[in-house]
Amino acid sequence: MRQDIKKQIEVRLKRIEGQVRGLQKMIDVETYCIDVITQTSAVRKALSAVEDLLLENHLSTHVVEQMKSGNVKKATDEIISIYKLSKKK
Repeated sequence: MRQDIKKQIEVRLKRIEGQVRGLQKMIDVETYCIDVITQTSAVRKALSAVEDLLLENHLSTHVVEQMKSGNVKKATDEIISIYKLSKKK
């Protein structure tokens, strides 16, 4: 994994961890539902940003190496698989 991307992911995941802890507290104190939903939306967006970084890493490292080594079919299959997953969001 590219070290710059790894660091960004680590920072984002720690932030998400804090957000989820915050959600638990919001439920414990029976925070207004709309406020909780707003926070869950923020967590979802943050996870999506982590996925984007992982995809960037995968495409710029693994897929490039697969194509350079002549394994175009595997690279293409992985890109299509990720594309299909993204359409299910």
